[in-house]
Amino acid sequence: MAAKKCPELIPLCHALLLTSVKVNLEAEPEHSRVRIETMCKLDAKTGVEMEALTAVSTAALTVYDMIKAVDKTMEIGGIRVTLKDGGKSGRYISE
Repeated sequence: MAAKKCPELIPLCHALLLTSVKVNLEAEPEHSRVRIETMCKLDAKTGVEMEALTAVSTAALTVYDMIKAVDKTMEIGGIRVTLKDGGKSGRYISE
C-alpha cells in the first residue's frame, strides 16, 4: 500500500501504474534484526526505486511499531537500492 501512496508522500514523485509489489520480511535472530526486501514492477519506461524504498521504509516502521514495547533502542537503517532495471539510467546492481 505504501508503494502506491508514493506520490502523496514524496514531492514531485509521479504516480505510476504498478503491476506488482512484493514485500519479504526475514527474521535474523542471530543478528537481532529483520531483513526487509521489496520488489516493485510496472510496464513502463521508468524506474520504481522510490516506490520500493517507500514500501521498505513503511514496512520497517510497521515492525518498529509492533515491537517497540520490547525494545525502544531499535534502529532502522541500511535502506538502499540493490537492483534497478529500466528507466533512463538503465540497469544498476549494488556492489
